[in-house]
Amino acid sequence: MRKGRFSVRLHLNLLSILLFAMLTSGCQSVYYGAMEKVGIHKRDILVDRVEEAKDAQTDAKEQFASALEQYQSIVTIEDQELVDKYSLLNDEYEDSKSAAEAVSDRINAVEDVSEALFDEWKDELALYSNANLRKQSAQKLSKTRRKYNSLIKAMRRSEKKMAPVLAAFQDQVLFLKHNLNAQAINALKGELKTIQGDVARLVKEMEHSIKESEAFIKTLSNT
Repeated sequence: MRKGRFSVRLHLNLLSILLFAMLTSGCQSVYYGAMEKVGIHKRDILVDRVEEAKDAQTDAKEQFASALEQYQSIVTIEDQELVDKYSLLNDEYEDSKSAAEAVSDRINAVEDVSEALFDEWKDELALYSNANLRKQSAQKLSKTRRKYNSLIKAMRRSEKKMAPVLAAFQDQVLFLKHNLNAQAINALKGELKTIQGDVARLVKEMEHSIKESEAFIKTLSNT
């Protein structure tokens, strides 16, 4: 399975270079059509993008946890170490911001290909001559769409949870930047509990979304 997934990603990387102009022009149908000509269907692209979104969420979850560790170390250090620690926390904030943007990009990519897949699936129901097979396919479409809707809602919930956490980290980074002194450290200690709670809730939401992704991929693999 891993070999197959690797093959899909390899094709995607190579074809993405050739089809970049098409994508930037909004020619998604041309892109998907070209993919199908080399044996990569929308379903394969959807599974790949869901996996990428899941990986991005996992990376973001780990990055936020790492940033929290740096924050916790700052509120207990001696003043002479503050400048170095500020630099570390700022780096963690920037990495967290990039991780959050990557999650949003991956989720948008999932939505794009899934919309095309479901539209195609629905249109092709009319092509069946066998009413029983058409009914079965329609039922499977409905079931898959319900599972997908649950997945994308979980992804978007975890995405929304990132914004307040990033805002909290940004506040602390800015406060440290302009108040590199012992008083700043004392003031920040009062915010630690709040940030710990925010990160804990964020990680929980991401873990739920990751499980939804895994379940959805399993559903597609069995269809």
